[in-house]
Amino acid sequence: MVKDDNPAATPANGRKLRSARPTVEPGDDAGAADLGRRVAENLRERRRVSRLSLDELAKLSGVSRAALSQIETCKTNPSLGVLWKVAVGLKIPFAELIGESRESVSLLRRNEAQVLKSVDGKMESRPLARSGAGPGVEVYELRLAGHGDHVSEPHAPGTRELITVLQGSLKMGVGEETYLLSAGDSLVFPADQRHVYANPGGGEGRYHNVIVYRR
Repeated sequence: MVKDDNPAATPANGRKLRSARPTVEPGDDAGAADLGRRVAENLRERRRVSRLSLDELAKLSGVSRAALSQIETCKTNPSLGVLWKVAVGLKIPFAELIGESRESVSLLRRNEAQVLKSVDGKMESRPLARSGAGPGVEVYELRLAGHGDHVSEPHAPGTRELITVLQGSLKMGVGEETYLLSAGDSLVFPADQRHVYANPGGGEGRYHNVIVYRR
């Protein structure tokens, strides 16, 4: 995993280089800023409740103290992988880290959903329900570029995933096992171990992903 806590290099002419690691939809600056504020607030509150210092959370999550501090102060837009690591370190569902308070009725328009990307930009994850809409359950649409892959570190103990192929194919690695899925196929697996999503085809793959946390 490429570290996300290194500041952008500054060349001799003094002009800062833009990061080549997109984590949100291009041009969605307002949405990215809103997401960053929510993550910062939720991270600070969860650390306070858990009585964790930045150093302690860094050890639990594998994310450096400097990166955590930048996230809390809205100085960076963390990647999908970094956010997952922080959520696991805090022992909370991913949606609780990025989301708002739960409502009795929750409507999410397609253009309102904040799309997150992997560091290399090959994996996109779009929530299909607002964060906190259901207890212990999250639903996403995943898009994976042709011949791309994405490694997911273990989620919280007891977490399970259901993935369904909507378009293309998927080579799903769970622990030491590998499963090849075609359009319409589904796989349920324990997500508290390392798992790998790989698109063996040349075209983009689309999938529905349901994450269920142990309550």
